[in-house]
Amino acid sequence: MAEEQQNQNQINIELSEEIAEGQYANLAMIAHSSSEFVIDFIRLMPGLPKAKVKSRVVITPEHAKRLLAALADNIKKYEQSFGDIKQANETPSFPMNFGGTVGEA
Repeated sequence: MAEEQQNQNQINIELSEEIAEGQYANLAMIAHSSSEFVIDFIRLMPGLPKAKVKSRVVITPEHAKRLLAALADNIKKYEQSFGDIKQANETPSFPMNFGGTVGEA
């Protein structure tokens, strides 16, 4: 019975070749409403006047909180293996607001 229960709880996740290649982003902008969080992953290139949103992910507040915990756990494990992640103190010098409450990552 334990094996049946395990099979019922498994999720088959499909990852296409195109999605598996990923998108490079070096800026994330986050907005939220009462029912969702919108995360835009952006590629900002030095010397170019325009940054491009490469991917937008819309999630529920509950999933946003799970994502926060998963990122914190993964960063902790990464730093245990490879050392502290150093952060630059520079911030982009262009308007960051695209509607709603905004955070940066």
